[in-house]
Amino acid sequence: MSIINIEHVSKIYGDKTIFEDVSFGIQDGDKIGIVGINGMGKTTLLRLVMGEEHPDAGQIVRQNGIKIAALSQNPGYLPDQSVEEYAMAGAPDAGWKVQSILNQLGIMDCSVKMGELSGGQRRRAALSKALAGEFDLLILDEPTNHLDEEMIRWLEDYLRSFRGTLLMVTHDRYFLDKVTNRILEISHGKLYGYDADYSGFLKLKAEREEMELATERKRQSILRMELEWAKRGCRARSTKQQARLMRLEALKNGQAPVSDQTVELDAVTARMGKKTIELHRVTKKYGGQALVKEFDYTFLKNQRLGIVGPNGCGKSTLLKMIAGEAVPDSGSIEIGETVKIGYFAQEEQEMDGKKRVIDYVKDIAEFIQTSEGRLSASAMLERFLFTPDMQYAPIGKLSGGEKRRLYLLGVLCKEVNVLILDEPGNNLDIPTLTILEDFLGSFAGIIITVSHDRYFLDNIADRIFAFEGDGKLTQYEGGYTDYLEARERRCLAEASPEDAPGKKGCGVKDKAQEKEASGKAWKQNRPQKLKFSYKEQKEFETIDEVIAGLEEKAEGIDGEILKNATNSAKLSELMKEKEQTEKELEEKMERWMYLNELKERIQNES
Repeated sequence: MSIINIEHVSKIYGDKTIFEDVSFGIQDGDKIGIVGINGMGKTTLLRLVMGEEHPDAGQIVRQNGIKIAALSQNPGYLPDQSVEEYAMAGAPDAGWKVQSILNQLGIMDCSVKMGELSGGQRRRAALSKALAGEFDLLILDEPTNHLDEEMIRWLEDYLRSFRGTLLMVTHDRYFLDKVTNRILEISHGKLYGYDADYSGFLKLKAEREEMELATERKRQSILRMELEWAKRGCRARSTKQQARLMRLEALKNGQAPVSDQTVELDAVTARMGKKTIELHRVTKKYGGQALVKEFDYTFLKNQRLGIVGPNGCGKSTLLKMIAGEAVPDSGSIEIGETVKIGYFAQEEQEMDGKKRVIDYVKDIAEFIQTSEGRLSASAMLERFLFTPDMQYAPIGKLSGGEKRRLYLLGVLCKEVNVLILDEPGNNLDIPTLTILEDFLGSFAGIIITVSHDRYFLDNIADRIFAFEGDGKLTQYEGGYTDYLEARERRCLAEASPEDAPGKKGCGVKDKAQEKEASGKAWKQNRPQKLKFSYKEQKEFETIDEVIAGLEEKAEGIDGEILKNATNSAKLSELMKEKEQTEKELEEKMERWMYLNELKERIQNES
């Protein structure tokens, strides 16, 4: 059953078209994620649905009596109001529910005044208020901002079991995958709907773009033929010929599909000497509590380090000390002479709203040295999706996400060899995050990042440090998923027999139990001599040829797709074949990586 219909809606701000004649419906039980580049209108769409803004054309039809609860990016509050009073405003008879949600989101003292909370705590209080009320439609704008990993996983479970309708904007790709059943993409004034989670959306979007390109190739081909016919001359008095001329004009006026721009990041890294960054027994306390306690670490060249832990544990404090923005209470931090740090802070940066966008970059550097040569500030801005018109606009006219992107550009324009990123995913759109991940993958230097974006950490980090209480950091190898698996294995190994399966945390045992468990674990997991099985040996010897064959097959299919651009039935068949081939290729590549890693370990042991 449809609860909201958007019918032929258009919305224009100044000379910028946000939506042009768009239509879609929200069905009861839908869990819709909205994606798109910052500034394309994601938040505007939410405001239109809520009725906080009105379309310039078209209409929005809402079901009679529909109740809507919402979390905006900047929720309002009264400074003297207690957290409990604020959160219960939407649900006066659900005190127990409000209390439970606040506790899950890390707010234990409900009597504290809203004005005394940090920005992140106020936002979590606003999320509690939205979740606690009675509503038919829940609208969330960036709900995972300022949530730690445990809170995000709790919110995932909460929304998956939620029986109502959900409409949200988020950059967290794992969150989209686990919660949504529909994706709504905003692109250049149009809306595209996909009945899928985020992974399914990526596949369906690629198919849509391929079909659009095939249709455009067909239009261009027919247009060329019609132009040749027109050049040879025609008898325009003939009704048939006049119709053909009208078709020619229609073909000329047809619009090619518009592709989303991508952020192109490319910079020359400053040379780094032998000495990098060394932390010696670093300790930092706040209010008598140790945030970081006697932390020793030497960063390796080209290392990608992710730091995780609950809110308030000291992650940002550690980054600030490394960046020189804070001083440890004891211990020391030594920075190599050749180390040049670029620090991307979590806090919103104060920018002169009257200053032009291009002047913000020019104040950092008129020209930026890249591997392609020197690029002007204007050229770099274009690569960051700032059109010439936007470059000469005041910063105050930018959206929150666009300001964050500009700040990121300012950090990356500097010639640095250490990047310190504190919650880079906050207010950055998914396309920008994707290209940032590609850039960081090729960055020739050290990357230190705090992030709650699990997808980002899986793509970037090769080592995780986790804050696990009392200011101590525990080291895990690999990305975020590897960290979760290792922590679970450790937890199970340490769990006492009376611990319930799946219980959070680890069991507490006396020394005798620990020794016994340790002995059993060693016997069960004592080192075995590594070697290939017969099947693995044969597979290792032939897998390179298999991969090469699949790559050639994929190239051949691409050629067939181009040849059959006008044959929709054949094109559909080829797209399915291409999808299957790419799936096989991906599986073989993963297998190739496993076999080569195993071979390397065997050689190291021998």
